[in-house]
Amino acid sequence: MDDTILKKTGKKIPGTAWRRDPLGPPFQTNFIWGQRFLQVSLALPDEKGPCQSRSIPINFHHCPTIKKLVKTATPEQITTYKEQQKQAKLSQQGSLQIKSLRDKLDQQGHDKRILCIGVDGSYTNKTVLKSLPERVILIGRIRKDTKLYEIPEPSDAKVKGRKKVYGERIPTPEQIRQSDEYKWQKVEAWAVGKKHQFDVKIVKNLKWRSAGENHILQLMVIRPLGYRPNKTSKLLYRQPAYLICTDNNLNAEELLQAYIWRWEIEVNMRDEKTLLGCGQAQVRNEHSAADLPAFVTAMYSFLLLANHKAFKDKDRNTLLPRPKWYPAKEGDRFTTGDLVNHLRTELWAKGLGCNFSGFVKKEHETKSRRNKTNSLSGALFYSRR
Repeated sequence: MDDTILKKTGKKIPGTAWRRDPLGPPFQTNFIWGQRFLQVSLALPDEKGPCQSRSIPINFHHCPTIKKLVKTATPEQITTYKEQQKQAKLSQQGSLQIKSLRDKLDQQGHDKRILCIGVDGSYTNKTVLKSLPERVILIGRIRKDTKLYEIPEPSDAKVKGRKKVYGERIPTPEQIRQSDEYKWQKVEAWAVGKKHQFDVKIVKNLKWRSAGENHILQLMVIRPLGYRPNKTSKLLYRQPAYLICTDNNLNAEELLQAYIWRWEIEVNMRDEKTLLGCGQAQVRNEHSAADLPAFVTAMYSFLLLANHKAFKDKDRNTLLPRPKWYPAKEGDRFTTGDLVNHLRTELWAKGLGCNFSGFVKKEHETKSRRNKTNSLSGALFYSRR
């Protein structure tokens, strides 16, 4: 689950407001005018264990902010406005979407299936954690200075007051990463096109005041991976990651892989906005401004599902060949651009009345055998809108 912003220019489009630009530099806060949406995607792995996965969007919810009241507002209007502000917060909207997804799974007969959801730091807070439904596991990123506590030891002594919920405070996640008391362990996970060995530290049986007394957490500290921008550059390192999981018994390999799969939702949002034009429709109606981007996202989901059913066990030769300046790597999955081009080609080939399977291998040559000419249908299939 993650949120995104659709840029707009019209000041009278319903649901638009000034938002912080997530692509702005860290030293300067920039603002853009746009709509805010919350997206939920389901991971569709290729096989069991560490493997590649593709996310299928299942929800694209409009989350507008509440407009400010005028200075002459009555006390009743101010009370209503404050309550609407609480409900419009992204963390509250995210909590409602998790509950809705859990209820829909139960209604469809999947009440025994565990729902594991990965979120970033903006949803790892008390609003989401304290209202987390049953049979839902949340994996989220936390700050490096988070205050975590051990489970208190049971005592038979009669003590006045409430029962102790939080035990001794443990070192912060950053201190745990730097400490030698906690040992590193190897965990295999799929990331960046292949399997990697990650160094992690696991600390179980923890509690966090933001999560409440009902959740027993486990902490995972991930050592940053080294990388080189090119073969001759020096070795650089990324930032470490600190994760918490509401299931204290979840396997470390499953925990890490489930969170890495969360990156696919960023790929979904990029494809929806750049390739499919989500949010580019010029609509002014309140319902259209909220429903049309969701409709485009639904069509994108159908495209990915059709690819999974039709080309799951087939190679790239079954699709329209890529241009020579953009060769396909061996073992590379079908991109959204490949699927859109293939869909357009099938529709145009049906309209032209030609056989699609023959034109990709047919090539006409001139007498000089230097300049090669393609048929008109081939040029049409490779054209862009």
